Amino acid sequence: MSEEKIISTRPLDENEKLLQKKFYEDIANQSERVDSLSAHLLTLELAIPGVYATVLKLISGDTALGNTTTVRLTFFLWFIALILLVALTPKKYAVNPDVFIQDPEQVDTEGMGVEDYFSKSAQYKRRLALASSLFFFAGIVSAVFTIG
Repeated sequence: MSEEKIISTRPLDENEKLLQKKFYEDIANQSERVDSLSAHLLTLELAIPGVYATVLKLISGDTALGNTTTVRLTFFLWFIALILLVALTPKKYAVNPDVFIQDPEQVDTEGMGVEDYFSKSAQYKRRLALASSLFFFAGIVSAVFTIG
């Protein structure tokens, strides 16, 4: 006869239940936080190119500074950054509401679990927002070389 170790348990108290609830709320709100960040990025990605074009016009006057390769590269990088943010529009996922975390082998046939949905949705948005930020920063660096 094998000896089994007895594990003592107790019900969660109110503080532990509150922490558990906040944990799940945090998972569910990740996607909304990325959406909020993306909205701020969109504002910047629309405003800064306008300011840059105005400054470029004031600096160059009637000269052909606006037609240089660096200027074209700058606006191209900003255009890519903007496209990546537009790609953050809602994506449709197959979700099985009866499962919290789905076995990866069954995701294709039965859909992902609820917790998987929140994680994958936030991860998808986070990747696009990060890529957009990197392209936008590269555009800013390119703009600095144009004006400087």
